[in-house]
Amino acid sequence: MIRVLLVDDQELMRAGFHMVLGAAEDIEVAGEAGDGDTAVRLTTELDPDVVLMDIRMPGLNGVEATRRIVASHPARVLVMTTFDLDEYVYSALKAGASGFLLKDTAPGDLISALRSVATGDAVVSPSITRRLLDRFADSADQPQDDSALDVLTDREREVLALVARGLSNTEIAGQLYLSEATVKTHVGRLLAKLDLRDRVQAVVLAYDTGLARPGGAPSRPS
Repeated sequence: MIRVLLVDDQELMRAGFHMVLGAAEDIEVAGEAGDGDTAVRLTTELDPDVVLMDIRMPGLNGVEATRRIVASHPARVLVMTTFDLDEYVYSALKAGASGFLLKDTAPGDLISALRSVATGDAVVSPSITRRLLDRFADSADQPQDDSALDVLTDREREVLALVARGLSNTEIAGQLYLSEATVKTHVGRLLAKLDLRDRVQAVVLAYDTGLARPGGAPSRPS
């Protein structure tokens, strides 16, 4: 059973999500919150598997609530937004969200997304993440600390750079002349070494460390 905490400042929206999720036999609504502070508190009290988070709320917004939840609890956060290329979405992914959905997402897609997030997958393609980072990341090149990548082999850095470009495992395999299974192994290892939850967070880290740059190709390892 997947336990979900609903977070939205509009009661009508929460009621709608509750009704949709109630139709799924493997999903249980653990609780509801109307603001970020309550969401953080209830995550600790109710121990949900996934927090479905409205990104724009008065008071503590969804971005900061996401940051606090990810820092203190294993629950995964799936944010809801009205627009896909939204600076709040970018901030939420930087804060540790496992993905985002538009608020007009079909009920079946919402349920599928929650199931995916609960099993550790990200619900936003790396290519869309890259579009967000290209649009909102600070392209004024400040010195960036890439020491976090020192734990990776040269091949793993190469794979991470291609993940940051939005390539799938199949595409990476074709580019590096490797089997897809080998690429999958490399991705799994680099996520474990870097203590990342999913590929989306890998893309974010690649930009943070300068391995990939807004509006351009990945930088070469030094």
